[in-house]
Amino acid sequence: MSAVTSPPKQKLPLSSIPGADDITRVELSNGMVVLARENPNSQAVTLRGYLIAGSLFDPEEKLGLADFVASALMRGTAKREFRAIYDSLESIGASFGFSGGTHTAGFGGRSLSEDLPLLLDILSEGLRRPTFPTAQVERLRAQLLTGLALRTQDTRDMASLIFDELVYRDHPYARAEEGHPHTVGAITVDDLVDFHRRIYGPRGMVLAVVGGIDASKAVDEVRAALEDWQNPEQPPVPRLPEWEPLADRVNKRHAIPGKSQSDLIIGTAGPARSAPDYMAANLGNNILGHFGLMGRIGDVVREQAGLAYYAYSNLGGGSGPGPWAVAAGVNPANEEKATELIFKELARFTGELVTEEELADCQSNFIGSMPLSLETNGGVTEALLNVERHNLGLDYYRQFPAEIKAITREQIRDAAARYLPNDKMAVAIAGPRRLET
Repeated sequence: MSAVTSPPKQKLPLSSIPGADDITRVELSNGMVVLARENPNSQAVTLRGYLIAGSLFDPEEKLGLADFVASALMRGTAKREFRAIYDSLESIGASFGFSGGTHTAGFGGRSLSEDLPLLLDILSEGLRRPTFPTAQVERLRAQLLTGLALRTQDTRDMASLIFDELVYRDHPYARAEEGHPHTVGAITVDDLVDFHRRIYGPRGMVLAVVGGIDASKAVDEVRAALEDWQNPEQPPVPRLPEWEPLADRVNKRHAIPGKSQSDLIIGTAGPARSAPDYMAANLGNNILGHFGLMGRIGDVVREQAGLAYYAYSNLGGGSGPGPWAVAAGVNPANEEKATELIFKELARFTGELVTEEELADCQSNFIGSMPLSLETNGGVTEALLNVERHNLGLDYYRQFPAEIKAITREQIRDAAARYLPNDKMAVAIAGPRRLET
């Protein structure tokens, strides 16, 4: 296997890593959680967060509704029309936006510290008083439908869509959060208004502010902008049904005429972020096919066998059992050979211990990279949201090196064997018609 160079170990003072003594966490009276951390070396602030308004609430016949609503929140509010919103941001060099997701809708932006009130005002208006103007909704629908049309011609996107349908079957994770052309086309302005009225609310919402502002002042500004927001109709957090493991290996190939490359995804559901063996699986995934943009999969399938343009593995690890899968882009003539070689490498990975060198290199990479990810306001903001979303504890990042050092080769093998059973995985391929290969 090719050697991988680890980043240099970071010798940073403990105070530079977010912890319970310098993170302010406040729960507002309406159920919102605010996280704040001052960065005295910055003149800017980053604001990010999420609320429980994802595609899990979508009716089957109108998949894509939650994503549509999130994308439409800045198309006009009771206070500002579409152009006025973006003119306000552009005039101060700020940015802000909303996004859709499976469990949550997200939001985020950045500005100079003195302009945080404007970001919060735009956030408040988008969350509480969007107007969904018809002309803007139809422009947005056209954009969404264009994206869905492009998806049908993208072999990687279609392989991912098929993979989710195979692995998750009757589970909500099988559904495309962006929807399909016929479901997005069926969504009306009344649907957007109704979804927003019923689903959007402050309970379960988390907002993080990091940058050149006193943490208590940041909390006060959030409180002034949003604490009086209420929604008595807001439903409880949807409960995910239990995921049912595959009974055997399943395969599906989707043909897209005119393509010269096939994309394949092989795997199944992995651990949720809250699972006790998640971090062992995470280290294992990096050794398997992500660490150093190479790993075993890239080395064996791409470098040694020459069967792939790219090859890597990825572990989801979110609120539920996200996928653990190997992805590769291959010449259509090599689909079967690449698939066979990937399964062979997975069998070796789940049946043998990784080497001591692989584990040591991976641990060094995780520990050394963590401080680098916290060098920016945005990185710290994401870390705070991660801690809150998964209930990791405010001192999580200070305890992170010890957690990583404690993981053993046996734990990695056991996690891999548990989540990657060779005979109970999905194989999803999208590529040209067979006659064109």
